[in-house]
Amino acid sequence: MKICVIGTGYVGLVSGTCFAETGNTVICVDIDENKVKRLSCKECTIYEPGLEILLERNVDQGRLSFTTDLNDAVEKSDIIFLALPTPPGGDGAADLSYVLGMADTLGKIITDYKIIVDKSTVPVGTADLVHKAIAQNAQVEFDVVSNPEFLREGVAVDDFMKPDRVVIGTSSERARKIMERLYQPYVMSGNPIIFMDERSAEMTKYAANSFLATKISFMNEIANLCERTGANVDMIRKGMGSDDRIGKRFLFAGIGYGGSCFPKDVQALEKTAQDYAYDFKILNAVMAVNKLQKQLFFDKINSIYNGDLSGKRVALWGLAFKPNTDDIREAPALDLIQNLLDAGATVKVYDPEAMENVKAVFGGNLTYASSMYAATEDADFLVIATEWTMFRTPNFDALMTNLKDKTIFDGRNIYTKENLEELGFVYYSIGRP
Repeated sequence: MKICVIGTGYVGLVSGTCFAETGNTVICVDIDENKVKRLSCKECTIYEPGLEILLERNVDQGRLSFTTDLNDAVEKSDIIFLALPTPPGGDGAADLSYVLGMADTLGKIITDYKIIVDKSTVPVGTADLVHKAIAQNAQVEFDVVSNPEFLREGVAVDDFMKPDRVVIGTSSERARKIMERLYQPYVMSGNPIIFMDERSAEMTKYAANSFLATKISFMNEIANLCERTGANVDMIRKGMGSDDRIGKRFLFAGIGYGGSCFPKDVQALEKTAQDYAYDFKILNAVMAVNKLQKQLFFDKINSIYNGDLSGKRVALWGLAFKPNTDDIREAPALDLIQNLLDAGATVKVYDPEAMENVKAVFGGNLTYASSMYAATEDADFLVIATEWTMFRTPNFDALMTNLKDKTIFDGRNIYTKENLEELGFVYYSIGRP
């Protein structure tokens, strides 16, 4: 099939590349000329495991190309995916200006039947707004489809190529048949393509992410209670996760969720509830708990040092909001770093992928280490904020030598208290006695 993907951010680049991988001809459009040039030269502009290999292969074989020429890309395509930003506004509502602006433009330039697909995460009713914006100028038939993405950063290529499910919202039988044919190669193992109306598809994405965020915040509440009662959150997680009604994923206690999806989507769903005069109490609690969880971990560090972190030298491992990505949007590490700096500490950080993004935020207020061990040299203590695999089995002898206080604050529970104390460290984690 002939596909145009408008927007080469995270969702657009992964989607376009993976569509090309199954033999489709894909043109990705972006207004950033430098970005288009880099992608055309097979330089991947985001860190996502496995994506660079697919990008290079499909550009080489002529199935994937990049351009700033919207008119030409649309003219050559049958299906147009909108993978545009929908950032939260001041009130938490998703900003639809990019999506609706593009819809208005498409109405002026399409000259034959097209399927326009909302791939961006958008509130309920957006498909109707997109259809209306296109229809104001369009002189030809078209359909608008809602096709939310369920990509997890760090494993997005696998998620796209082997999805748990594909959700497609459309009231058009013509569009349904074409979209089913497009996605058939990705569900050969039998996972479903689920068709529904456009509004239900839009709500499904927000509902799914908000429920996962709820599981995380619930488990963090349990962890906080464990610290008061002497129970062990690791044992509770195993006991809960073995119940197939609950499942074992997203039950790990930590310092809060972040990233490009959960914070934004929870806020947007809560804002939708407000717009419809519904008090969504659970979502309000989820957001409050997540905000508190980031603060509580800093409070723990601060209390161990009797409320005086002035002059303390802190090593911090992990800046991205999760492993296997360079994404720092809403990353808990950022709040933690700011609190440490405000308390008078100096902070030396290391992350295998997210350092440059953090430099754009904190600039010279941090020291950026060349390695995980260099970050700990002459540090008083170590803080772990992201559970990168390389942090799981470090050279503890080197840490013992480098850390003046022999103290580790583990915000992701990647070590066990017994092992660390046996090695001679003072060790603090979350939700363990």
